[in-house]
Amino acid sequence: MVNTIIHKADTRGHADHGWLNAKHTFSFANYHDPARIHFGVLRVLNDDTVAGGKGFGMHPHDNMEIITIPLEGDLEHKDSMGNSEVIRHGDIQVMSAGKGILHSEFNHNTDKPVKLLQIWIFPNKKNVEPRYDQITLNLNDRHNKLQQIVSPNPDDDGAWVHQDAWFHLGRFEKGNETEYKLKMNGNGVYAFIISGEATVAGNKLGARDGMGITDTEAFTINAETDCEILLMEIPMRAN
Repeated sequence: MVNTIIHKADTRGHADHGWLNAKHTFSFANYHDPARIHFGVLRVLNDDTVAGGKGFGMHPHDNMEIITIPLEGDLEHKDSMGNSEVIRHGDIQVMSAGKGILHSEFNHNTDKPVKLLQIWIFPNKKNVEPRYDQITLNLNDRHNKLQQIVSPNPDDDGAWVHQDAWFHLGRFEKGNETEYKLKMNGNGVYAFIISGEATVAGNKLGARDGMGITDTEAFTINAETDCEILLMEIPMRAN
């Protein structure tokens, strides 16, 4: 029998630093909820808005797969591997922190905010060589269907990570119905509604609501309105 856990948008942690307005689905920084540390290997799901010209200075990470999905605006990235890039809506950035990396992230524009999702998942290999990957996807390939944006396989669609994880983005018109079939036995899925409303695995969700789904091989998504959805299929136990 399918099991679900719902995290409504207004129950997330919130930090407003003026230049940064951040919503935390899971415990992060000064937000700590013992019941919301992680979902499987999904450790962080941050919904950030960064003011024009502002950002995060150089800071370290290690042994984490970090996926960044810009929703609006342009994000400027620099790191200790020598990468200097701008990621925009339609791009997906993956950084394997591995044995250690430094990076910074700033709003590339001074006149408008940048909005992004930043996601951390525990890797299935520790202390790997740090790695940077950035891809640009065709937004039309997620119209009324799920577009794969992350996978474990460098030869598969999307960016790749050191984990048995598959991420998909879909933009659905009202009334559309789509089935998602899990790729690996024992995995769970965390669904995050970016915009609109949808019924996922029988549960109605609104914008910025999240839901963990376990103990199933497949489930259905019904678009109650025009909506955009992120699905993150991940192992429920760290290696």
